[in-house]
Amino acid sequence: MTGTAAATRPVELLPPRAKWAPAVVLAAFVVVALVSARPNPAIAYVAAAVAIGVGPLLAEPRRPPLLVYAAVATAGIAVIGNGASSNVGWFAVCLLAAWCGLIGGRRDGLIIWAGALVLFGAEWLWVQSDPGWAAWMAGTTLAALAGLLVRHERDLVAQLHAAQAGLADRAKAEERNRIARELHDVIAHTLTVSLLHVTSARLAVEFDPADAVRSLAEAERLGRESLAEVRAAVGLLSQDRDLAGTAPLPGAGEVPTLVERFRSAGVDVTLSVDGDTSLLPATAGLAVYRIVQEAMTNAIKHAPGSSIAVSLSVDAASVGLAVDSSGAPGDGAGLGVISMRERAESLGGSCAAGPGGRGWLVQATLPLDAGRLREAAT
Repeated sequence: MTGTAAATRPVELLPPRAKWAPAVVLAAFVVVALVSARPNPAIAYVAAAVAIGVGPLLAEPRRPPLLVYAAVATAGIAVIGNGASSNVGWFAVCLLAAWCGLIGGRRDGLIIWAGALVLFGAEWLWVQSDPGWAAWMAGTTLAALAGLLVRHERDLVAQLHAAQAGLADRAKAEERNRIARELHDVIAHTLTVSLLHVTSARLAVEFDPADAVRSLAEAERLGRESLAEVRAAVGLLSQDRDLAGTAPLPGAGEVPTLVERFRSAGVDVTLSVDGDTSLLPATAGLAVYRIVQEAMTNAIKHAPGSSIAVSLSVDAASVGLAVDSSGAPGDGAGLGVISMRERAESLGGSCAAGPGGRGWLVQATLPLDAGRLREAAT
């Protein structure tokens, strides 16, 4: 079931058969009241028939109006009770107060409770020597309060289900965005570097066939590697995937290999590293790798032939990286720039791309947990 369906699914308070319990209990109280009170037979039997006949209508809260049915049943019970507080049939009024609060909500529960207090108060004033009505007033108050509390808990459960469905939908959206970023970075990088090798092979095929073969072989290797990464990313969409067989994602330790891959394709790129990148958490390491990958890919696409300087620095508080290109590519509003910024912000960091340095500068800072770094070092 989808998150939206779960959010709109009503929370069932009682099983379908249990919804008829109030009608059965009400009928039982009416019969007991009829037997114990013994008022005028004709009026009593008519009132009992009305109260019992209204009972099944209370089992279907979707049929309006609930208060009218409850009021009719209460009137029938009052007739049967015949002003005697000793009649146990008054328990039916407590039942109606609880049921209206449970099914109808706060408004209906308070109205039927107030009406019951007025009824009992009037009976008390009419029969001055009978203090038993105070007990019925207290019992009706407790019953109405219980019904309202149960209704409140049911509403909280419904809100919790809706919140859980919303969290599930957001989690799915975030997962789709993450997979989309992975696919974008992998495909864009591989195509860019492969095109460099293919171009090199095309230029060298007449004068240096051996170099052309090496370039084409490297392009083929990159294509196979990209295909494997794409399959791994798409495999994340499978619910019954084998996580144990999933290849590890790249980290900051693979940045030198990434730079060498660009350099082998003829890109003028340098790398400087300050600090131990092997101590970085996996999430931060992946973000560093993808941001460097995307920044270099953008530099090659938008400013071919420009030199690139990549620098990494790791300390106890944060990891910083900069990719400085001598070209002036684009305006920094593409999907790649957005992807880099989202990666950094998802870890509580920041990433900015724009004119700077020798031409175009990408800078990112990711906060680190110093305690985790010390544990990793030991």
